[in-house]
Amino acid sequence: MRKTLAGAIAAALTAGTLAVLSTQVASAAPSEPYNFRNARIDGGGFVSGIIFNPTEQNLIYARTDIGGAYRWNQSTSSWTPLMDWVGWNNWGWNGVLSMATDPVQTNRVYAATGMYLNSWDPNNGAIQRSTDKGATWTSTTLPFKVGGNFPGRGMGERLAVDPNNNANVYFGAEDGNGLWRSTNFGQTWAKVTNFPNVGNYVQDPADANGYLSHNQGVVWVSFDKAVSGAIYVGVADLQNTVYRSLNNGTSWERIAGQPTGFMAHQGQISNGVLYITTSDKGGPYDGGHGDVWKYQISTGAWTQISPVPSSDTNNNYFGYAGLSVVGNTIMVTGYSSWYPDTFIWRSTDGGTTWRSFYDYAWPNRTNKYTLNISSVPWLTFADQKSLPEQTPKLGWMTEALEIDPFNPNRMMFGTGATLFGTTNLTALDTGGTVTLSPMVKGLEETAILDLVSPPSGGANLFSGMLDLGGFRHTNLDAVPPLMYNQPYHGAVTSIDYAEANPMWMVRVGRTDRTGATTLGLSTDGGANWFQANVPAAAAGGTVALSPNNQRIVWSTESTGVWFATSFGGSFAQASGLPATAKVESDRVNSNKFYGYYNGTFYVSTNGGQSFTATAASGLPTDGRFKPMLGIEGDIWVSGSTGLYHSTNSGTSFTKISTVTSGRNIGFGRAAPNSNYMALYMTGVIDGVDGLYRSNNAGGSWVRINDNQHQYGNAGEALTGDPRVYGRVYLGTNGRGIIVGDSTTTPPTGSPSPSPSNSASPSPSPSPSVSPSPSPSPSVSPSPGGPRSCSATYTILNQWPGGYGAEVRVTNTGTTAITGWRLNWTFGAGQVIGERWSATVTQTGSAVVATNVSYNGNLAPNASTAWGFNGSWNGTSNPIPAITCTPL
Repeated sequence: MRKTLAGAIAAALTAGTLAVLSTQVASAAPSEPYNFRNARIDGGGFVSGIIFNPTEQNLIYARTDIGGAYRWNQSTSSWTPLMDWVGWNNWGWNGVLSMATDPVQTNRVYAATGMYLNSWDPNNGAIQRSTDKGATWTSTTLPFKVGGNFPGRGMGERLAVDPNNNANVYFGAEDGNGLWRSTNFGQTWAKVTNFPNVGNYVQDPADANGYLSHNQGVVWVSFDKAVSGAIYVGVADLQNTVYRSLNNGTSWERIAGQPTGFMAHQGQISNGVLYITTSDKGGPYDGGHGDVWKYQISTGAWTQISPVPSSDTNNNYFGYAGLSVVGNTIMVTGYSSWYPDTFIWRSTDGGTTWRSFYDYAWPNRTNKYTLNISSVPWLTFADQKSLPEQTPKLGWMTEALEIDPFNPNRMMFGTGATLFGTTNLTALDTGGTVTLSPMVKGLEETAILDLVSPPSGGANLFSGMLDLGGFRHTNLDAVPPLMYNQPYHGAVTSIDYAEANPMWMVRVGRTDRTGATTLGLSTDGGANWFQANVPAAAAGGTVALSPNNQRIVWSTESTGVWFATSFGGSFAQASGLPATAKVESDRVNSNKFYGYYNGTFYVSTNGGQSFTATAASGLPTDGRFKPMLGIEGDIWVSGSTGLYHSTNSGTSFTKISTVTSGRNIGFGRAAPNSNYMALYMTGVIDGVDGLYRSNNAGGSWVRINDNQHQYGNAGEALTGDPRVYGRVYLGTNGRGIIVGDSTTTPPTGSPSPSPSNSASPSPSPSPSVSPSPSPSPSVSPSPGGPRSCSATYTILNQWPGGYGAEVRVTNTGTTAITGWRLNWTFGAGQVIGERWSATVTQTGSAVVATNVSYNGNLAPNASTAWGFNGSWNGTSNPIPAITCTPL
């Protein structure tokens, strides 16, 4: 509930330095339509399940542990996300423990959702049901939690639809909750109370975090379509792992003669035979031994058919999991073989004989496949391996593998990083070579920790993330060639650039490679990186780089706060700032750095050597903060109690009264005719949790996402684009980087006032402020006539070799115009680079610029602005004379 104005004033008086800036009457924030897409990475996480519908061709689903579920689009060979509607209040539903596709009414699909069984997820799990192939969903909340990102998540499928009565749907639950059944297409659920075994396998009962200490439960359900009422169930129990009912669940029995010492990860029935893959551990990481078995239902005979049996202890050091059966053709995986690679086997005679995807006798290896990763080149992980290992790897954590029931040549399998597939699978049967490649386009599964968008340079976006480190995006719609390297960071926790020269960059993270440090530096806009000396055991945390790139402040997650007085120089311990505090640099003053810890704001005026707490109080204990580009001392803080703004380097803050709570704040290019950068915020306004933008320094807001684009607990990372008005980059926890672009014509009108009481703001964020920006109005070909226009060219900021400029077009006539064209000739070799809000061509020194769709219509005296970043010779940058022609 939001405070009243009187309450806020009272709180401000109590706090002393906290005051209320805005007095707007609360009303529901309006909305603005946006288009959303991913900045392509393609994959990046564990694909825990792949499900082909057995009766409709090309109907395929994939599930992930933190990134939701997807449906295959055959026409584009890509995946469509199905869970983007999941929001902050139920973010755990992006963990998908199991899926089931209805073989009778193929539009129906089900998903068991929930992320953690312990306290990390505050909510119970749910069964999602859809009657339109996942385009929309209806939820039934369960009376217990679901662990889509818990140990055992690769086993399954735990959800299954009865092919002989598709109103009946079964679900195997974790944590001792047993077997559940719905008899009305998933609308309501009840526990199957007579099912005899809820499972008892726990990976580590003593785990203090509660992550490994939960019962992995009932792990798969399979129906024998040929026998109505026959249901087979797998249980996480090393001694009693397979049960069945032959009468629709009226009674159950442990199948006699079954193997013991292992648990059945997966089970499928074909031609009267039950096949199971087993392991001594629950996976997806662990598993020391295992076997593959088949059970002849008519005779009750069990036969071990392992490609490498568990009794061969020299060669069986993994468990089996992935299982696909079509007729007498079987494929299985050694999911927990990390060295030299995962194993994949194929049999076409019911498991009597097997062919492997590769053979090896240390140190030699002979592949029966090729792996073309040109569409996702980063899958090399910038690594080199010695035989029998190879780069790229065939995979790891390979618990999901399925043969297309309609096309024996197509197969897909998931790994811990991607989804591979083939369309010539049967080549293996005749001694040929299987051609593999990523089939993962559209499936984005990275957890983002930081995002920055510099105002100039060859890349609009840099990311820090778990597992992969991060990427430099020069093209948002193309997969980057490689993650950051030299040093390689398995996780980049923070990244920054020098505001006065964005080519200079710093990143920090964690690494698992020998000889790689935890801090990387770049002097060419992140195209190349080099290692720096770091304090002993320093890793992770947040890092800040001064505008002149000469000072670095690093608040580590392990060894306190450090500062360096040169780029790449040695570090010394900073004083006055608590360990693990968040740090940022002022974007103008190179001696000024800021820190934030538990609601207290800190300032350093000596380049990070020492920090002092300001007198500001009443700030959120969980706050995040960012300094505004181009304005010294302009700070924004977001947190659970709201959004706060300072214009005096954190000495005092004003609360933006329209914001109930904020999770993060970011800045992007100012709206046309505005002189303050657009604000982007994830948080709550007027009771609605969403993604918001303000074009007037928080005076008013528009919601720019909708209920179908919520992305779970997104917002750990957030920034606008300083080069493109209306563009926002949103970091998610499992759905990668979301790019949002407005579909609405930008507003025009008088410039909005700046809230700054310090330095003058720059209309376009830039590396440095030009000492004397000089406008030059052009001469219209028909001044003062009914149809005429003029243009003003202003250099906003300038740095060695580069500059930013704004061109303002004004209708100087007496009638409206519907478009405009500008012509000029550069006189000193200037070259236009990045540009926005205009269509620009340059031939030699001649430039032609025309309006885009949203800024051509100008009433008399109305104006619009567009801008660009360009290069110059460093000596002379004269203002060109511009001719404006109304269209």
